[in-house]
Parts: sequence; structure tokens; C-alpha cells
Amino acid sequence: MRADYDPGAETIQIELEPVERLDRDDVDIDGVVIGLREGKPVLIDLIGVGPTVEVRLRAAADRHGLDAEALIAAANAALAAPSRTVTLDVATVPSI
Repeated sequence: MRADYDPGAETIQIELEPVERLDRDDVDIDGVVIGLREGKPVLIDLIGVGPTVEVRLRAAADRHGLDAEALIAAANAALAAPSRTVTLDVATVPSI
């Protein structure tokens, strides 16, 4: 997963998987554009940063069956390193 924060535009982009093009966007959550490829979310754009980032990412995760904690970690990492791309590798923990 890759993420970057553009402080000038106040946007965070989270790339879930690299694709050459999107099929369509899901814009049902205010301030969130979710890029879809073959019906699967591959890109999340957060328009505006602030106290609602986590709430909007949780809504996107709920809507598309994504890992909310991983999305929040990616957004926080991007905010910590503005104008640079951050790469996160999030593994699942096997159940015991």
C-alpha cells in the first residue's frame, strides 16, 4: 500500500494496488473518492484533512470491506511525511 499527502491541496491519496486505469469512482462518502477497477477498490482519495480523516476512512473500509486500521495507518504515515510517498506492508495476523 502506498500513500502520500499533498499539503498544498490538503489531500491524501492511498493506493491499495497499482493499476493503469480506473473503471469508475465511488463518491458516496463526503470528502472521499474511491477509485474502482473491475468492481474492486484500488485507490482512495481523501479531500481535506483534519479530525474527520479517521471517520471517513472507517466509512470507506466498511463500504468496501477494507482494513480500516491499515488505511488509518497509511494516512497517518503520509501526514507524517508530507509531499513524499510512503509505502506500507500490512500483513494479516493468523488466528490462533
